[in-house]
Amino acid sequence: MDAVRRAARPSRRGVLRAGGGAALAAVAGTAVTGCGAGTDDGVAADGTVTVEMWHGQADTAKKALEGLVADFERAHPKIRVKLGGGVLADVMLQKVTAALAAGSYPDIAYIFGSDLARVARSPQVVDLTDTVGSGPVPWKSYWAASRDAVTLNGRVRAAPAVLDSLAVVCNRKLFREAGLALPKAGWTWEDFVSSARTLTESGRGRFGTGWPGTGDEDTVWRLWPLIWDLGGDVVDSGGRGIGFADTGARALQVVAELARDESVYVDPKPGSEQMYQVFQSGRMGMVVTGPWQLPDIETAGIDYHVVPLPSFSGRPVTISGPDTWTVFDNGEARSKAARTFLTWLARPEQDVRWDIEAGSLPLSRRTEALPAWQDKVARTEGLNVFTTALETARVRPVHPAYPEVSQALGQAIVAVLLGRSTPEKALRACADEANAALLIPR
Repeated sequence: MDAVRRAARPSRRGVLRAGGGAALAAVAGTAVTGCGAGTDDGVAADGTVTVEMWHGQADTAKKALEGLVADFERAHPKIRVKLGGGVLADVMLQKVTAALAAGSYPDIAYIFGSDLARVARSPQVVDLTDTVGSGPVPWKSYWAASRDAVTLNGRVRAAPAVLDSLAVVCNRKLFREAGLALPKAGWTWEDFVSSARTLTESGRGRFGTGWPGTGDEDTVWRLWPLIWDLGGDVVDSGGRGIGFADTGARALQVVAELARDESVYVDPKPGSEQMYQVFQSGRMGMVVTGPWQLPDIETAGIDYHVVPLPSFSGRPVTISGPDTWTVFDNGEARSKAARTFLTWLARPEQDVRWDIEAGSLPLSRRTEALPAWQDKVARTEGLNVFTTALETARVRPVHPAYPEVSQALGQAIVAVLLGRSTPEKALRACADEANAALLIPR
């Protein structure tokens, strides 16, 4: 893709933000007055409505959004979209939480999908079910991952903002030097571990693969495809416990084998930048990543190959981590204008511009079919693998206890990565903490 969302989404999933959920819980039970409701309804004397949007974007993504807003305003002269917020996406939750508590919040904010369940507990979040149901893009034309990531208890609580998927990017040169054939779709996690072992040359500072080692969401979301493939889930069917009590240890065994072989570079800092730098310097054979990383890999001059994630079962599975545009109620005029803008933004002709310029995958199959996207796919090595993966991509549940479950699993992964615990012991500790969080009424 032409743009990298590094500045806006430093670890792609950001970090788990401690304390934000608790503050939102306190806000959720109290109706507060929006910044437009009691002071400025956003409607000028001539009928023009101003919508405030905290976009969380930087660099090329911000520039892309500014261009789209300018075109929208030309086509809708009675609506103005004010881009602001002053923070990047990874700290948007704290800012929005504080704004809700203060009763002065935007009309639209960029919210990570993993945070939506907690934000949506606020009575100020606008239900978008009717909006998407009557929009110009048929709801069923969206990828399932796009729909699932914004749906809570059967209601659409936000609009999809960006879409991605995970695959494996391989360094062709290192595979060739190691005498390994490049992997193909249908390969296994056993193949992945074996390849990482063969690619590793400790004396030359070469690693088979890498894994974020901070325990944040960037660490965690890479393990969910393994758990899902084994038949597990994030939360069990009753909603009172984790759904990976058995499968989690088997998934963590893959991590343990990589650590045992010393074939995994463990990135000690949030953002995974060091891990990517190792790959882009030609010292890592494989990296699990998303399409946002391809521009940097191309710029680094790496001759690369993209292949779907391995599996245990032979069935393709990956994870997608959609983020959202969440709408807040500042009165009917501003809410209507915000919905109008997001409906316009989701149309294929706008979506494809956002995808190409800002680094997202198409939100819908209608966008995917456009010549502009097909041309982008033809010009970008491996991009089609990420798009095809959306057919079987799953998303994390929109559940208010997800941050605690993720935090517990993140600690387990790091303990195994660093050789401090066995998969079984780490999973037991994870289960104790995560199950306790799931039992708390919400």
